[in-house]
Amino acid sequence: MAQANVIKASGRAASGKGAARAVRRTGNVPAVVYGGDEGSTDTIQIDANDLFILIKRGRFLSTVFDIQVDGRTLRAIPRDVQLDPVKDFPLHVDFQRIGSDNRVRVGVPVRFINEALSPGLKRGGVLNIVRHEVEVWCPADKIPSHFEIDLTGLAIGRSIHISAVALPEGVKPTITDRDFTVATIAGTGGKDEEETPAAGAAAPAAEAGKAAAAAPAAAAKEAPKGKK
Repeated sequence: MAQANVIKASGRAASGKGAARAVRRTGNVPAVVYGGDEGSTDTIQIDANDLFILIKRGRFLSTVFDIQVDGRTLRAIPRDVQLDPVKDFPLHVDFQRIGSDNRVRVGVPVRFINEALSPGLKRGGVLNIVRHEVEVWCPADKIPSHFEIDLTGLAIGRSIHISAVALPEGVKPTITDRDFTVATIAGTGGKDEEETPAAGAAAPAAEAGKAAAAAPAAAAKEAPKGKK
């Protein structure tokens, strides 16, 4: 079996659907490695069982692999995995070669902590996750496993923007033209903000004032008219 972050492969000369089916009949999965400084494409085949184990291990699409093929080592990151719609078994993999700048674009999952310390969630608010993962540029050998967001002290109506997320050194979001939202604390029934005591008390006071002003007018209308 392949070692962690190492994939053993062999080259394949033919390409196309017919050749890919022939590769699968031998117990292998066809794959391509493209991009990088070379700009060329390598067509390879990988043992199906080894590849299946690596995929099921998790974070396959955000892991950099050293692909050992025909005496060479290709450093690349998976970009797409085509799966059998019924058996959920890999049918084809696209890898992108890592360039000399050693930087890659990956999606990093977001995790939330201290939900119990959020006043908004305690009051029945809902954590509305806008982005379950954040796409970033980062060094290929320092891909974060996840980003952690602390919900302590967040009330209903609060938004968590990317600027509030602690990113490791050298890690930058791919979206740079705005401070985009990662999550919000939303109220139930469409409420986005907490109702303050002052606002709550103002409405009854206003209604009472209206009623008091209307009372003399109503009494004047009901009083009997004097005879001439």
